[in-house]
Amino acid sequence: QVQLVESGGGLAQAGGSLRLSCAASGDTFSSYSMGWFRQAPGKEREFVARIMAGGGQTYYQDSVKGRFTISRDNPKSTVYLQMNSLKPEDTAVYYCAAFVRGLDYWGKGTLVTVSS
Repeated sequence: QVQLVESGGGLAQAGGSLRLSCAASGDTFSSYSMGWFRQAPGKEREFVARIMAGGGQTYYQDSVKGRFTISRDNPKSTVYLQMNSLKPEDTAVYYCAAFVRGLDYWGKGTLVTVSS
């Protein structure tokens, strides 16, 4: 079992920045990959970014490349999503996910609202 708690959401203006955090507990954090997903009002949940265990290779949705950065701090069991140059279309509930031995775990989400 892995428990995930997101924080750092809020209101930002277009062009601004926010940093999301996701604290994990319940397993060996460094051994599994982590991801961020988002769900905008009326839309399906979509992939945003992922960071692998070990070497920390990263992957991004095309629309956030160059603006968002995913990182992890293994001693703190925390994954981050630094979001820069925010756009109104980034408005969504952002979810943290952990992928552990074929299972996935999800946090409850944190709301990000970007005003124009």
